[in-house]
Amino acid sequence: MTIVDLYGHQQVRDRLSASIRAGKLPSSLLFQGPRGVGKQRLAISVAQELLCANPEKAPCGQCLSCRWVAQLAHPDLHWVFPRPRLKDADPDLEQIKKDYAEAVEERAEDNGLYPSPSGSEGIYVATVRYLVQLAAVAPAMPSGTRKVFIIGDADRMVPQEGSDMAANAFLKLLEEPPANTTIILTSSEPGALLPTIRSRVVTVRIPLVDDKTVRAFVEDPVVKKALDEEHKGSTTERVRAARGAPGSLFTGDSQAKATLNARRMVDAATKGRASGIHATALLQGVAGARGIFADSLEALVELLGERARDALHRNDPNAAAAASEAVDSVLRALTLTETNVNPQLIASKLVRQLSTTLK
Repeated sequence: MTIVDLYGHQQVRDRLSASIRAGKLPSSLLFQGPRGVGKQRLAISVAQELLCANPEKAPCGQCLSCRWVAQLAHPDLHWVFPRPRLKDADPDLEQIKKDYAEAVEERAEDNGLYPSPSGSEGIYVATVRYLVQLAAVAPAMPSGTRKVFIIGDADRMVPQEGSDMAANAFLKLLEEPPANTTIILTSSEPGALLPTIRSRVVTVRIPLVDDKTVRAFVEDPVVKKALDEEHKGSTTERVRAARGAPGSLFTGDSQAKATLNARRMVDAATKGRASGIHATALLQGVAGARGIFADSLEALVELLGERARDALHRNDPNAAAAASEAVDSVLRALTLTETNVNPQLIASKLVRQLSTTLK
């Protein structure tokens, strides 16, 4: 079972390939960009090129290494991402290894099409220890000369639990990885990464893709079958819903609801009608601020971040500053979800603030 091809990002891919051929690819990278644009899939593509047995043609797609990467089965490709906390409070490395082997196998069985992690999933300290230990081991392939680590949604690393030793070891690994090791972190919320991590990686921005690329993705037979099974609209509706981030079509139900709710708040704010603001506030319910409403505010931060980046690309600093100010308002609202404040009251005040800020 192979994963779906990578669609788009040709310019980024060409730059990374040129760096690989010149032997100048940074050893620690951060792929950052909107959720669902294909950052982790791009990282797997880079891994395939690095691990290919035919470097002059890499990635050749034909050698054993290339085929194993496409099946997520290469022993020198290590992919970690947010997972539910294991029942054992202090799992050993074999438990972590088994958990990720099963999780990666599940993603392979789904052709690399998977939902975003839930709010309860994270990259815990035991996983960090596991990564550090793996980095010290020689490549598994007899002819192998390189290992590649992909850390998806790296902003979900959990820094607490008295993990100073593991955290310091990970920072040292990022700063001075073994000569045969490439580490690629991905994040949709790079601002949530610790500054000590951001300072040790080279950032590569992964942008949204155009509608033509999204259409090619949703018309891929494997993707189309998966979307048809979930009854997710027509091709045109799918392209429109993706908004340049085709992976978002496979977002889990809770995240999809949160994103939809966030977009409703933005729409209500930009239209500025009192009736729309009131209706949007009423949709939030009177309780459960720590649940879907908090998720909606986090999705709203992401949407406004995209709005700010798009404004900067259009050379519109005023719109970018307005979006940034709006993010601050949402972050303040997020702190209220830790209290017993009614979500409807939080939403009503927030959307009115956004209406003033974004107009």
